[in-house]
Amino acid sequence: MSEGSTGSFQRLWHVVEAIPAGYVASYGQVAKLAGLNGGARRVGGVLAKAPDRGSFPWHRILKADGKIAIPEGSTGRQEQIRRLELEGVIIVDGRVDMQKFQWQPDMDELIWGPLGFSDMMEGPD
Repeated sequence: MSEGSTGSFQRLWHVVEAIPAGYVASYGQVAKLAGLNGGARRVGGVLAKAPDRGSFPWHRILKADGKIAIPEGSTGRQEQIRRLELEGVIIVDGRVDMQKFQWQPDMDELIWGPLGFSDMMEGPD
């Protein structure tokens, strides 16, 4: 793995980790936000290389039309559906309503994460 690809992997993982529970994003959306050349097709391969797939929120990434990309009947698809449903995402016939559940971050959220800068500066109670 080259130094350049490691950097793009990190950017992509950062974007995926910023997606809040209960929301999803498309492969293309993640690629664009991470500045990845090659777009959506490259995202799946990069997600498969995530360091800790047990806690990494890979399950929040779907096709642009809201369909689950993992083949029907597979263990991975069942796991993705289970994780999304635990977060309150509704799946009907293998598809998520992107109008309702798609993550639409603003610039502050992309930079500072879901909590925002002011929450991060306050520290723990």
